[in-house]
Amino acid sequence: MIIGYARVSTEDQNLDGQLDALKAAGAERIFADKITGTARSRPELDRLLDQLRQGDVIAVTKYDRLARSLRDLLDIVDAIQAHGAGFRSLAEDIDTTTPAGRLVFHVFASIAQFERERISERTKEGLEAARKRGRVGGRPPALSAAQKVEVCRMRDQELRPLPEIAQLFRVSAKTIRRA
Repeated sequence: MIIGYARVSTEDQNLDGQLDALKAAGAERIFADKITGTARSRPELDRLLDQLRQGDVIAVTKYDRLARSLRDLLDIVDAIQAHGAGFRSLAEDIDTTTPAGRLVFHVFASIAQFERERISERTKEGLEAARKRGRVGGRPPALSAAQKVEVCRMRDQELRPLPEIAQLFRVSAKTIRRA
């Protein structure tokens, strides 16, 4: 059985185009979510995966309707294949029910993995270059060096409690404790 899955990110978006394409592709049953793709739990997708049987094929109009990231897509396709079912994306012409489709899917996955690793390498190189120029990333300290000295004095000499000191400096007690 071909089972369709459609998703839009917000309530005011329309599913009609996806539903028509899935029906034209032969979907006998269609599950649809109106929820952002980054949401970990998508109720209709969860229902679809629970009802999946061997030999079924999950069809989507575009693979990004099923997942927002490649890692998420790979995990979902693995779950589909664990049920003995297949995955088909209409726009990208990916069909894991055929050997050629599985090859294309894994080539896409490999290219995406390579690109993720290159992005990570470039980011690390950029951070290292910035450090060599004296730039330090991250959030600025909540307390200056002079404030840290004052915090220690208030704690050690005036014996003030940490929450009180934190309130005076408008920071958390944890920040005071670290100082």
